[in-house]
Amino acid sequence: MVTTARAATSLSSIRQGLNRIGRHSLFSPSALVQICALIIIAVLLLPAAHAGDGKILAAPGVTQIEGSAGGGLTPWAVLAGYASRDDIAGSVFSSRVGVDDYRLDIWGGALNFYDRVEISIAHQKFDLKQAGAEIRQDIYGAKVRLYGDLIYSDWPQVSAGFQYKRLQDNAIAKAVGAADADHGTDFYLAASKLQLGAVGGYNLLWSLGVRATKANQLGLLGFGGDQRDRYSPQIEAAVAVLLNAHFAVGAEYRQKPDNLGFAKEEDWRDIFIAYFPNKHVNLTLAWVDLGDIAGQDNQRGAYLSLTGYLW
Repeated sequence: MVTTARAATSLSSIRQGLNRIGRHSLFSPSALVQICALIIIAVLLLPAAHAGDGKILAAPGVTQIEGSAGGGLTPWAVLAGYASRDDIAGSVFSSRVGVDDYRLDIWGGALNFYDRVEISIAHQKFDLKQAGAEIRQDIYGAKVRLYGDLIYSDWPQVSAGFQYKRLQDNAIAKAVGAADADHGTDFYLAASKLQLGAVGGYNLLWSLGVRATKANQLGLLGFGGDQRDRYSPQIEAAVAVLLNAHFAVGAEYRQKPDNLGFAKEEDWRDIFIAYFPNKHVNLTLAWVDLGDIAGQDNQRGAYLSLTGYLW
């Protein structure tokens, strides 16, 4: 009963906090700070023994920029949260990517049903600093574990998923020549494996995926274009070394399509460090290289993400 009461208190704190933030200011920088604070308050109120006792720390990875469990840039085969095959897990997150000429803020949440199905939702706000404009996009995702276990099966864990993306602001997508300036869907297949003691006694995690997409810059510039208006396969990869139970360092690579004639779209990469103090929260800091974006060269900067696991 104590566990239930504390969980109810945590969820009540989140609802009250979001009401105070207000609908119109929800995506402002100050609101993002408040959302991060709410995540911390929520996870501190939850009982430590309730979160996924059957999974090792860091098993779900972190939350990527489209709302799925994985790395920062790429979804992995893992599912969000520490749910076993007998229960459900919930998580929330807030992230920011800041590069030379742009800033991307993301927040959302995910549910993990019985370590089999992940459902996620994310909101992106992309600020064009020089133009003084912004692009907003909602992403609804689902992922299904098809085979295996990250640690205990001989072969990698394999999952398939999709991300349905809907632009709230499509004027820029229309202006740059997107074939569809309203919505699009990405499909992906990922295989991930944690190999115990594989690198000098340290645990090694790797993930390899392929994405079928028409999205221009995640979909923020629409889908398809004057150069290509069809799905194309894009490779996504990640590798990380777990230094101990609480810290992981690694790198990711995400291949990107090049559909628009007005500006070249380049592949993305990052180098990250992730901190897992317990099974209720993780923090990720990364250096990102996003290449050229919408005619602006060499977009490099920092990525920061906080994920909280509610139950």
